[in-house]
Amino acid sequence: MDKAIIKAHKISDEEYARILEFLGREPNLLELGVISAMWSEHCSYKSSKKYLSGFPTEAPWVLQGPGENAGVIDIGKGYAAVFKVESHNHPSFIEPFAGAATGVGGIMRDVFTMGARVVAGMNSLKFGDIHDAKYAPLHKYLLRGVVSGISHYGNCTGVPTVGGECGFDACYNGNILVNAFALGVCKIEELFYAKAEGVGNSVIYVGSKTGRDGLGGAVMSSESFNESSKALRPTVQIGDPFSEKLLMEACLELFKSDFIIGIQDMGAAGLTSSAFEMAGRSGSGMRLELDKTPMREEGMTPYELMLSESQERMLICAKKGYEAEVVKIFEKWGLDAVVMGEVTDTGKMELFWHGELVGCLPIAPLSENAPILDRPVREPGYLAGLGDYKFELKLSPNELLKRILKNENANNKAFIYEQFDATVQTNTLKADGALGASVIRVKENGAALAMAVECNASLSYVDARLGAAYNVAAVGRKITCAGARILAISDCLNFGNPQNPEVMWQFAKSCEGIKEACRALNAPVVSGNVSLYNESEGVSIHPSPTIVGVGLLENAEDTLKSSTNESGVCFYLLGRTQGAFAASLAAKVQDGKVAGSLRALDYAAELALWNLLFEANQKHLLECALSVGSGGVALALAKIIALSKRGGIFENPFENEALLFDESPGRAIVGVRDEGFLTLARNWGVRACRLGVSTEEEAFTLGSITLSKKELERLYFESFREQIL
Repeated sequence: MDKAIIKAHKISDEEYARILEFLGREPNLLELGVISAMWSEHCSYKSSKKYLSGFPTEAPWVLQGPGENAGVIDIGKGYAAVFKVESHNHPSFIEPFAGAATGVGGIMRDVFTMGARVVAGMNSLKFGDIHDAKYAPLHKYLLRGVVSGISHYGNCTGVPTVGGECGFDACYNGNILVNAFALGVCKIEELFYAKAEGVGNSVIYVGSKTGRDGLGGAVMSSESFNESSKALRPTVQIGDPFSEKLLMEACLELFKSDFIIGIQDMGAAGLTSSAFEMAGRSGSGMRLELDKTPMREEGMTPYELMLSESQERMLICAKKGYEAEVVKIFEKWGLDAVVMGEVTDTGKMELFWHGELVGCLPIAPLSENAPILDRPVREPGYLAGLGDYKFELKLSPNELLKRILKNENANNKAFIYEQFDATVQTNTLKADGALGASVIRVKENGAALAMAVECNASLSYVDARLGAAYNVAAVGRKITCAGARILAISDCLNFGNPQNPEVMWQFAKSCEGIKEACRALNAPVVSGNVSLYNESEGVSIHPSPTIVGVGLLENAEDTLKSSTNESGVCFYLLGRTQGAFAASLAAKVQDGKVAGSLRALDYAAELALWNLLFEANQKHLLECALSVGSGGVALALAKIIALSKRGGIFENPFENEALLFDESPGRAIVGVRDEGFLTLARNWGVRACRLGVSTEEEAFTLGSITLSKKELERLYFESFREQIL
């Protein structure tokens, strides 16, 4: 085969030699396209798989860990929560509205493919420097497009977007991040899996018709950006949320029957990945008649049909004899449903076009035994001397807090979340904007699920291992501050070019940190995604592992809020303040630095804090709680008062005023209803330091910091809208 064609399909010489070995011949163009998609970084995880083994994935409440479309945990009384976070970074940079919208649609399908109704969505968004004259116009445009795409798809499908986070840094100037999360609920007995087994069982295509949109999307997402990337717009899929809604309802109706064996979303690499993954997991073969594919464009070829990433499509393995019943359900919902193949025992994917065999590939080498690369690793050179940075307060605490409140990495993102419908389905108890974790009610069992997302890339930049661990701990702390116990996490590992040894070092260390933290904090990883090649013109993003945690509160009425409307509520700082300013927001705002040395996490102290918060909430001793993170005690208290209907007078508990902006892990601020809380804190060995009380006065005072409530609210609530418009 022509070397230029092989190169265009991103197949290396070593990989092509392996293809010749297992095929025993040259592949044709269709076969090469299929192999290219299945062996792409996006589908095969060939650079990252080496480091993904060893994640803690099991616990008594884990029903399904990594390996399926989404992870599943037991949430009591016969019900399960199904969830996953995934990236749509490259498509969103090329075409922000469509890229973000289809990212939301894709993650929803991963969840309802498992048999669960999608009940909540969240997101983690990263953009470039909105103050740089060169990049600001682009990233303001990208932000508006991404947010519009997310809100359009989520709102139209009737799924509440209940939370998320949004950050800005120059490292994302050439490559934004759009990570989408979805969570669904179903009965445990109604869970479905992606498999195609039973010789003679039928393979049925359902959903929307196939077009040429999204061609080569998986391959495109597996390479870096350059000047020619603008020509990749045709590789971005176009979604239709109304078709998605119909597809979800049809699938949920189908799942109540006993007609099918398995089901798989046609996501990245479309029909190729869904067919190979279903057959591969079952050790089966498959025969597909591609000319039967529902098409919306004329003249489509087998190559295009196998690699199209048109949205809102599924592949079903149905029991022999029940095909008509399956087709009837989807036709009722106005969707295509066509029997286009069957399960075989050959272990091969046989592709036919009008009766002619046009492709024949063994399944296992593509789905189960894709190449695993052992890329070189090297500690990044920029780390030399980075740990020497020491923070010293140069501004007055009053001025520094003002600057932090105005900073786009700290201020309120109402401009974003007000575009999302957070209340549809009437289960939302705590949404984006209310601080900390988001919470939804599970009407079926009276429980509540708390969800939190964290992607602090500055921490990972200065220490990839500890930074990732800090993110895991922060998610668990947020969930605990909402009254729940964390049960599991899903991760989306966003990194630069894996061909750069320094990037692979960052990836390896980040995986170590997640494994360490998840084991210590008893929070198994049940699903996830890897996004590499987040690089533009040779510049990689900072390591950006996104962690999403899900926790359970058995009684939804015990949900703990993050602010108060009462005066006289006494506030305490819990945990130890250690003078931690590495990669802090204060260092970035005051000195323009992302530097310093992270302290080791004290997992025992973290767990003691979580246990204290959980027990105190169960005993109704707390009015509110908020994890202390970026911006330290000063920002956390300021946010609480900004959201409360009362002011607050607080003492500075530190001799050094700089410690008001310290970001030591393992801390929270609580509003206490009952002084019996202090006895409980002593029992758990958690330090509790009195800060002050909420008051009737329209002011916020913290030591030498004094702001009127009106100015505090203006800085916090209005700054972002002014910056982005």
